[in-house]
Amino acid sequence: MHPFRTLKFAAAAAALVAGQAAHAAQDIVDTAVAAGQFTTLVAAVKAAGLVDTLKGPGPFTVFAPTDAAFAKLPPGTVDGLLKDPAKLRSVLTYHVVAGRVMAKDVRTGDVKTVQGQNVALKAEGGGVRINDATVVKADVAATNGVIHAIDTVILPK
Repeated sequence: MHPFRTLKFAAAAAALVAGQAAHAAQDIVDTAVAAGQFTTLVAAVKAAGLVDTLKGPGPFTVFAPTDAAFAKLPPGTVDGLLKDPAKLRSVLTYHVVAGRVMAKDVRTGDVKTVQGQNVALKAEGGGVRINDATVVKADVAATNGVIHAIDTVILPK
């Protein structure tokens, strides 16, 4: 390979690695924003006053409903939650577990959420379920935890 091409390739590879490192150095909120599929969740986190918490040291494991998951809720549900910050906070913290739990480390059983109630985690066939939701994208790393995208909003009892 020509030395100039090698240099260009090395520079491009270094830029790619630097870009990945910069992306990986984001907290849970910034990582969710950058992912682009959590706009409803991010708006809800802001409305519930949880931004500072989820930007805090953690670590947290967030089972994050995608925008498509929020769209499956009955009409008016999201608007109703946005108007009731205490209930919204309860629903959102029900999706959060203390600690950094990667998908490969999930064991079937009940786990206490930050909200206080338990969720049922199930590791099956290389995938993960939480209550009635399925993890559709696992192990999205953040500086203060990990995000697992889920296909359904789970609601506390």
